[in-house]
Amino acid sequence: MAKYLVIVESPAKVKTIKKFLGSNYEVMASNGHVRDLPKSRMGIDVDHDFDFQYITIRGKGELLAGLRKAVKKADKIYLATDPDREGEAISWHLMKALKLDEQEKQVYRITFNEITKNAVKDSLKNARKIDMSLVDAQQARRGLDRLVGYQISPVLWGKIKRGLSAGRVQSVALRMICDREEEISAFIPKEYWSLDVDLLLGSGKSKATLPVHYYGKDGKKEELSSKAQVDEIIAACRKDTFEITELKRGERVRKAPLPFTTSTLQQEASKALNFSAQKTMRLAQQLYEGVEIKGSGTVALITYLRTDSTRVSAEASAAAKSFIESAYGKEYVAASASAAKQNGNKVQDAHEAIRPTDIERIPSSLKNALPRDLMRLYQLIWKRFAASFMAPAVYTTISAKWKTANGGYLFTASDSALKFAGFMSVYTEAEEKEDVLAKMTPDGKVAKSEEDTTEKKKTADIGKILNGLKEGDASKADGFDERRHFTQPPAHYTEASLVRALEEQGIGRPSTYAPTISTIMARHYIAKEQRNLFVTELGEAVNKIMKEAFPSIVDVSFTANMESLLDAVESGDVDYKTVIRNFYPDLHEAVEKAEKELENVKIEDEVSDVQCELCGRMMVVKYGPSGKFLACPGFPECRNTKPYFEKIGLPCPKCGGDIAIKRTRKGRRYYGCVNFPDCDYMVWKKPTPESLKEDAESAGDERKQA
Repeated sequence: MAKYLVIVESPAKVKTIKKFLGSNYEVMASNGHVRDLPKSRMGIDVDHDFDFQYITIRGKGELLAGLRKAVKKADKIYLATDPDREGEAISWHLMKALKLDEQEKQVYRITFNEITKNAVKDSLKNARKIDMSLVDAQQARRGLDRLVGYQISPVLWGKIKRGLSAGRVQSVALRMICDREEEISAFIPKEYWSLDVDLLLGSGKSKATLPVHYYGKDGKKEELSSKAQVDEIIAACRKDTFEITELKRGERVRKAPLPFTTSTLQQEASKALNFSAQKTMRLAQQLYEGVEIKGSGTVALITYLRTDSTRVSAEASAAAKSFIESAYGKEYVAASASAAKQNGNKVQDAHEAIRPTDIERIPSSLKNALPRDLMRLYQLIWKRFAASFMAPAVYTTISAKWKTANGGYLFTASDSALKFAGFMSVYTEAEEKEDVLAKMTPDGKVAKSEEDTTEKKKTADIGKILNGLKEGDASKADGFDERRHFTQPPAHYTEASLVRALEEQGIGRPSTYAPTISTIMARHYIAKEQRNLFVTELGEAVNKIMKEAFPSIVDVSFTANMESLLDAVESGDVDYKTVIRNFYPDLHEAVEKAEKELENVKIEDEVSDVQCELCGRMMVVKYGPSGKFLACPGFPECRNTKPYFEKIGLPCPKCGGDIAIKRTRKGRRYYGCVNFPDCDYMVWKKPTPESLKEDAESAGDERKQA
């Protein structure tokens, strides 16, 4: 009979941990939370000091009965839920649901950052009591989110439509996306020019041309804003002499990246693998809990996935350095003790960075053991971790400056070449295309030829020409390349850039980013096209109400300050009830004010000028998942619906019809002719009378050509 009971969160861990601990231990799973606030009501008694009214989650009765039987048989109970505040809260709820605090049983809390034999056994040696500061931090977040959601959501139902929701973090994230959309819409492009000059170097067989870029005049940098400026420079330089006034050679060092945190993993997986934040976390959870590998059974491949620390244990650090020295050579090992110590920000240092549980388990050895997406994510984590303990990459650099003899115009050219690959032998960021690891052999070796990267070859021509020059050399212009450009609006958020912005602003925490983005997408507040996030018409309406009625809830600074207070609860410096007591009165006042204003304004469907062809009633404007649509007010007798187009009061340059605001299937806004499909005019940016005039002229030219 088992003397000890270990309770974990996920059933996927049970078999692996049981194998590590042996027959004296019974291992069971709670399947996540066993108690929570009720869904049918707020569950927080605001009249009695915000008492939380927890209930057993529906469907968990049988599971708890099984756990109670196991508890009776055990001498010691180890609560081994995940090593974060959510896991701590689950352990506390288990203690309450199983009444462990009322029994004469030895109850301990254990945590492990990785599911390996050593880590699990070490956790038993370091068993402790439940950390109530972590539990209170989770309760504070849960309570605030519940108060915001259950108080504000009914206001949105009354103003827009039922089924909408607001949230402490999700509403701020929505506002950030809406603000970016407004910036893009309001952006006015500015004209600017670039000018390159082809200099004629050498003569005969050694003759070559070198493109140099316009820098400025008389030692000062100058932006070119018009063609007149460019023409003036070209006229002055056409017959002038270009003399090298400065030639510099040097080296540039590029440091290895830090190991992954939850946030940086989500960002890089989005850029490199096109994974959503939610998908990244789901796959990382599988890698953490363990996958079946032939000959080894279930093996946990990475450490815990919810962390904002870049710290690495001494054991893992030593293993990484030993592997790198053996696979690549001593010169590839980083000189510093640990790359993770470069991070000076405040982090939750209870966890390590996300890393492989065993660096010797290289990705290519698992090629046939893992599904494609799991393999790609593991490979990304493995590469990043290995790279973080490798030497910097070293580039040779060369730059030159030319000055025209008469006009004093300055031109520059520069180049760089990879001298020593360092960490780039293993890993480059998503924006770069090198992937040496893909050609790594199963024993972890990399052929020396792989150090000759495409970047080194790319720079050969310009670098070779520059290296053959010396100060004082004179040249003549052989050609001019003038180009007109326009400044670009800010980019739409992607999941990666939104996660980064939320982290930089101090909104939410790494574990909340994926569910926050998933929620506002599921509510149809935002839509994703390719990688870009666009606000939908419904999202715009919700954001407008939130900004007008609840400005503090969607205020970035207010939400960031609240996060700091919640962190103070976690560290034991602030009582969680104090945070809720101080927050609730302002929220309650704002809700009452919004409800009062709604009572004075009767919310009626807007009547359109479109007649229902089925019953003759005038159709009304309704909100659906993707925004507004026209519906017959005779529902349910008449169920006729139509797309709704909001006209902007400008004529189509192609056919003269009305231009209206339209939406793609996923909710992205564009401007198109109401006569589609007979007329195919459409643009992404809001038309103006000036832009329509240009469009009409180009359409006229097309008709003439036809």
